[in-house]
Amino acid sequence: MRILMVCLGNICRSPLAEGIMRDKARTYNLLWQVESVGTSNYNIGHPAHTLSQKVARLHGIDISRHKARQFKKTDMIDFDRIYVMDADNYEDVQQMSYDLWDASKTDLLLNALYPGENRAVPDPWYSEEPAYHEVFRMIDDACQSIIHSFISAEENNNN
Repeated sequence: MRILMVCLGNICRSPLAEGIMRDKARTYNLLWQVESVGTSNYNIGHPAHTLSQKVARLHGIDISRHKARQFKKTDMIDFDRIYVMDADNYEDVQQMSYDLWDASKTDLLLNALYPGENRAVPDPWYSEEPAYHEVFRMIDDACQSIIHSFISAEENNNN
């Protein structure tokens, strides 16, 4: 499975989501490829925000090698699931995908916990460190839910 995590700048939320999901996939021995992107182009090549790196590191996850990149329309073909952090990201991905748009593979990340509520993972960019911890917890919970749903579906398919 190929999973893409999307936020605005690809330096705060989506790198955390990428790192968390990779770590969980590894823990559950899932051969998933996880990447992240931003919908904007102003952070291309930049590392993850220092507070995102710090909070990830406190949980044993290393995102220090992350380099921001921008979403491109072919990502819609290249990934099996695309998780966005908020409604603006969803609309941007839809517009940027043009004729390749596929709503069936794109969803807000927190819908894994709160189906159909379209809750946003808040952008901690202008916030202090506690906001990054809260964002980490939200993303971690959503990623755990996605993993459990996948494992349950696989078990049902094998029975």
